[in-house]
Amino acid sequence: MRFILRRLGFYLIAFWASITLNFLLPRFMPGDPVSRMFARTQGKMQPEQIDALRKLLGVDDRPIWEQYIDYLHNIVTGNMGISISRFPAPVTEVIAAQIGWTLLLGGTALVIAAVAGNLLGILAAWRRGGAIDSALPPVLIFIGSFPYFWLAMGALYLFGVILGWSPLRHAFSDGAEPGFTSEFLSDVGAHLVLPALTIVLVSIGGWMLGMRNTMIATNSEDYITMAEAKGLRPGRIMFRYAARNAMLPSVTSFGMSLGFVVGGAMLTEVVFAYPGVGYQLLNAVQGLDYPLMQGLFLTITAAVLLANFMVDVLYVRLDPRVRNN
Repeated sequence: MRFILRRLGFYLIAFWASITLNFLLPRFMPGDPVSRMFARTQGKMQPEQIDALRKLLGVDDRPIWEQYIDYLHNIVTGNMGISISRFPAPVTEVIAAQIGWTLLLGGTALVIAAVAGNLLGILAAWRRGGAIDSALPPVLIFIGSFPYFWLAMGALYLFGVILGWSPLRHAFSDGAEPGFTSEFLSDVGAHLVLPALTIVLVSIGGWMLGMRNTMIATNSEDYITMAEAKGLRPGRIMFRYAARNAMLPSVTSFGMSLGFVVGGAMLTEVVFAYPGVGYQLLNAVQGLDYPLMQGLFLTITAAVLLANFMVDVLYVRLDPRVRNN
C-alpha cells in the first residue's frame, strides 16, 4: 500500500506540473492568442470583441497569480472554456463528443496488436529458428517501416476506391441513426476495420520483436531448466514461467500506449476523416482554437498519467519485488 501511495503522490505532482505548464505556455509565447486571431481576421475584430476574447482565454490584464487561481478553479470544476472553432460549444462537450470514437479506434487497434504481437513473440522465441521466428519478423518490420498515413492512404485507395470493400470516410454512414442496434453497430464495425487494420499492421512488428527478445533471455534462466528437468508440460513452462516473467516490459509499453490512445492516431483519423480527438486536434491547431488545444492537452496528459499509475499497480501484482525497490 505504501508503494501505491508513493506512486499516487508522484503522479499527482506530475499532473500539477502539467496543468501549470499548460497555463504558462500561452502566456510565455510571443504575442498572445488574441493578437494572432486579430491578425488572422485582418483587423476586422472590434475592441469589445478583443476584450471579450482576452477575458474568455484568461489572458487579460489581471495579475498572473489571479489568473492562475481562476485557472485551477476552472480545472477542478471541469470548466475548460468555450471552443472558438465550435463556438459556442464548451470544450468539455467537444472533447466528450470525439473521445469515444478515438477510444474505439485506438483501443481496438492497440489490444489486437499487443495481444497478437506478444503471442507471436512468445511462440517465435519458444520455437527459435522455426517458421514463425524465421519468416514473420522481417515481414512485419518491413510493413512497420511504412508511415501510418502512407499505409492508410494505400489501403483506402485499394480496398475503398478500387475494390469497394470498405467505406471511404467517417465512423458511420451518412443518415444512419446512432443507437445500440445491430444495423448501426455493424455499420460502425465496417467503418472501423480498415483504419484499425492499418494501425495494427504498422505496430504489431514492434510488439512481436520486443516480446521475442525478452523471451529468448528468459528461456536461458536456471528456473526454466529446472522446470524442464522436473518434467513439466512445455505449454505450462512457456506461458506460466517464461512468458509471465518476460511480459513486464510489454506491460510497461502497453500502459504507455494505452495513455496515448486518447491522443488519437491523428494522421490515420485525418486520412479516413474519422471523427476522433486527433482529427479534432488538427482542426483546433488550424483554427487557433487555444481553449480546445489546452483541453485536449490536459485530457491526453491525464490519460497518460492514469494509465501509468494503473501499470504501476499491475506491476506489484506481477512482480512483488517491485514494492521493495
